[in-house]
Amino acid sequence: MASRALTVLAICAIVQLTGCAAFRSYDSELKETNQQLASGNVDAALVLLEKNNRSADKDLLYYFEKGELLRSKGDLAGSQSAWRAADTVVFKWEESVKLDTEKYIRQFGSFLVNDKVRRYEGYDYEKVMLTTQMALNMLALNDFDGARTEIKKTHEREATIAELRDKEYLKREEEAQKQGVQTAYKDLKGYPVESLDAPEVVGLKNSYQSAFSHYLSGYVYEALGEKGLAAPGYRKAAELRPNTPLLEQALLDLDKPADKSTDSVVLIVVQSGLAPARDSIRIPLPLLISGNMVITPLSFPVIKEDTSTPRFAQIHLDGKALDLTALNSTTAMSRRALRDDMPGIILRTSVRAITRGVAQKQINDVNPLAGLAVGLASAITEGADTRTWRTLPDDTQVVRLRIKQGEHQLSLPSNLGGTQVKIRIDRPYQVVALRVIGNQVFAGGPAVQVPPSATPQAVASLTQP
Repeated sequence: MASRALTVLAICAIVQLTGCAAFRSYDSELKETNQQLASGNVDAALVLLEKNNRSADKDLLYYFEKGELLRSKGDLAGSQSAWRAADTVVFKWEESVKLDTEKYIRQFGSFLVNDKVRRYEGYDYEKVMLTTQMALNMLALNDFDGARTEIKKTHEREATIAELRDKEYLKREEEAQKQGVQTAYKDLKGYPVESLDAPEVVGLKNSYQSAFSHYLSGYVYEALGEKGLAAPGYRKAAELRPNTPLLEQALLDLDKPADKSTDSVVLIVVQSGLAPARDSIRIPLPLLISGNMVITPLSFPVIKEDTSTPRFAQIHLDGKALDLTALNSTTAMSRRALRDDMPGIILRTSVRAITRGVAQKQINDVNPLAGLAVGLASAITEGADTRTWRTLPDDTQVVRLRIKQGEHQLSLPSNLGGTQVKIRIDRPYQVVALRVIGNQVFAGGPAVQVPPSATPQAVASLTQP
């Protein structure tokens, strides 16, 4: 009787884990959404997002994606509202970490639950880029004080993440030794190790600090006359992206006397492409289960780079070519995040497989049919977590220049449709933000005007309604 109860409980537990979250293909959902976005049909992209998120209890990813889609549509207020909801979720995460870091680490490091059925908490770089994107929304409206608030939040968030990860990685190493599990991803035969060991990935200090975020903070503080706060922002950006003339020059310019000209200091921000997807691949791994070495196929995440948008390094202003400086790659940050997380993923996946194998053997000894059912359910639910913020821009490039106030014309390369956008400069410091996906250009804020002659299919305005 007891054995039968054990069997029923085991099956029920497996059935619960095979709920919607376990079967959801986030990559497929967002592939459709991003196809609509890349074609300029933002409304259709929003309809798909709502269709795939019908639950009243919206998760963090929903607010991430909705904020970026509304920003592309031109609804900056709606975008900011969605991102405020996301920021509230992240804030609660921060508070739980600060309240009891050890408890959080124990809960997140649980071996019993597959990563893809956990409540999504966002990757560290997503949490930091959230407030950076919110600052850009504010700057599109020339609200430098509002942007300052988001920037301050970014710095505080980075500090929380840094402290947590130091403790988590130490705990993980101790647990790996205790469990006797090898956690080096280079030992996974057939895994694309080179993607995690690429120079642009290994060269990052961590997965969450962005040279763009820190440069933007320096620019905002400088515009507000707070040079003492601007310097650390520029210095950190230069540390994260060494040998970058733009960053080194920003520090030097802070020490120069104030310019008496009436020209404006303009920062043009061009964000292109889409964040990479995550996919799941199976790798056979030898595991010691009930005293026997068993070759077990286990699932691990891999990064799939987005190819929707051609790369470019120049734009034109009033017919003059301007070289862009790359300050952020979401693909590199995503790969660095996975590189840092892989030991923990291997540990959790391996221990879960061993525990499941032992339990299945015990059930099979009592009831072979139940053991088979549990084995089938386990095989179905086995898979890596493929959720990630997919509408987040991939590359962020900038150019900073002094130009006269008035109207100017920006144009993008011909391989992006040669799109032309008019901008109006009327502030001492001003940010012009462009978003490029495929050959679509989304441009935001009152500084940007789309010429009437522009092809509607090629340009979607982000100006406020």
